[in-house]
Amino acid sequence: MKVICGLGNPGREYERHRHNIGFQVIDTLASRWHASAWQSKFDAECVTASVGDEKVLLLKPQGYMNLSGQSLGPAARFYKVSADDVLVIHDELDLPFMKLQLKKGGGSGGHNGLRSIAESWGEESYGRLRVGIDKPPGPNAKERVVGHVLAPFSSEEEKALQEGITRAADIAEGWAKWGMAAAMNRFNRKQ
Repeated sequence: MKVICGLGNPGREYERHRHNIGFQVIDTLASRWHASAWQSKFDAECVTASVGDEKVLLLKPQGYMNLSGQSLGPAARFYKVSADDVLVIHDELDLPFMKLQLKKGGGSGGHNGLRSIAESWGEESYGRLRVGIDKPPGPNAKERVVGHVLAPFSSEEEKALQEGITRAADIAEGWAKWGMAAAMNRFNRKQ
């Protein structure tokens, strides 16, 4: 079994925000893979699907971004999956808008969802699909980060958003089918 966890915040008011890009990719995968019915488990919305011969748990933590690990940690322990079988999809300020990067392991880089996963699960070597949302423009950008990640995409960004989400879903599917090394070789070089 593999686990793909998309990070975001629950509730309609956050649906189209930059911080919720992980949830949007998970929804795309669930639809693409004709996943079973969503359930509430591990303080998350989760659903199982099959990709080829691989069973995959799709997970959307419902405890807000800062508590994401309280869902992923228990799910990973329950299913006895190793960090190699977990992919976390999250927004990334340090990448340009809709630039995608698949990587293995690393620190939190200031991302509260990733920090929560490290604290709750005790793992940092899981796979990550970083989805670029760009930094807020102008001076003192650091002070405006919260407003940026919790804001909806601009009308210009919306035009490219669905294509980016589809590409992110393609990468996550490649990871599930072929593993990290093969997916990195195939997708990281294409951009």
